[in-house]
Amino acid sequence: MALAFYIAFIPHQSYPYPVHVDEWVHLAFSKGMVQAGSTTFVDPFFGQTTRALSSNLEAGFHLFWAIFHQISGISWMTIFRYFPGIIFIITVLSVYVLGQRQGYGWEAALFACLIPTTIGIMGPAFLVPVVLGLLFISLALFVAFNFRSGWSYLVLFVFTSFLLSIHAPSAIGVVIVLVPYILLNLKGNFKHSLGITLAVVIPFLAPFPWIFSMLLPTAKSLLIPQPLPEYIDFPRIIKTYGYLPILLCLLGTFLLAIRGGKKDYSLILGLLALLVMVVTFFTFHYGLHIMYTRGLMYMMLMVSIIA
Repeated sequence: MALAFYIAFIPHQSYPYPVHVDEWVHLAFSKGMVQAGSTTFVDPFFGQTTRALSSNLEAGFHLFWAIFHQISGISWMTIFRYFPGIIFIITVLSVYVLGQRQGYGWEAALFACLIPTTIGIMGPAFLVPVVLGLLFISLALFVAFNFRSGWSYLVLFVFTSFLLSIHAPSAIGVVIVLVPYILLNLKGNFKHSLGITLAVVIPFLAPFPWIFSMLLPTAKSLLIPQPLPEYIDFPRIIKTYGYLPILLCLLGTFLLAIRGGKKDYSLILGLLALLVMVVTFFTFHYGLHIMYTRGLMYMMLMVSIIA
């Protein structure tokens, strides 16, 4: 846990302010909500326009920290300096708990600590929505794998709803990694598959009236090659994460496949789905830009679990 906090705290050691430009944006929007006392507030950067729920796709993230700041009284600078490390501790702990049930908790936690932070893909050292996405993806896997009651489906519903409000790509990431487990349980435990499916799909229906007009353009964009972002180098990110975790992930994949079981196969297929999504965008330039940039983080999380 100390290692996780230290790695996330490295950029903040001698700098008491937010590091990444996105952190400054989230800070400004959160403060804007506090000052306005509403989710609709004057844009802190342009002044002559307002930000509302319809134009603020990460409003839940800003509202969460606005409420937390008001209740706790902790200063904004303290929040943005120390809470990336605190969140990363919880993320690594959740990875440990998930892996421990499968017999490799310490190894998974160690390699989760090595997930890098870069300017392009973000990472655990920045207080940005994708950081909470990493946490809730591992928690969602743990709940789906180990609990089969109505309460567990309610928890998954809450997780997915929360992620949709703070960072829709992370909610989609949850769906991607859970789909293999849902499919593998259709034959032996249809009720469990149905419960998980409803828990992660129903939250997507709530914003449907607002996103309906975006569906067709988004679908069309999937058929049009997209330029690769200049600030993200897929091979370099893999090198930064380390060849050792990658090699151990390959070994872990082989061992999980031999051991068998729905949970093991689900982890392998979930990682494979993310890998296909990322490689397809990198090689053929088809897909959603945001899912490529954030999918790299989700993929490294799955690599750490399997390694």
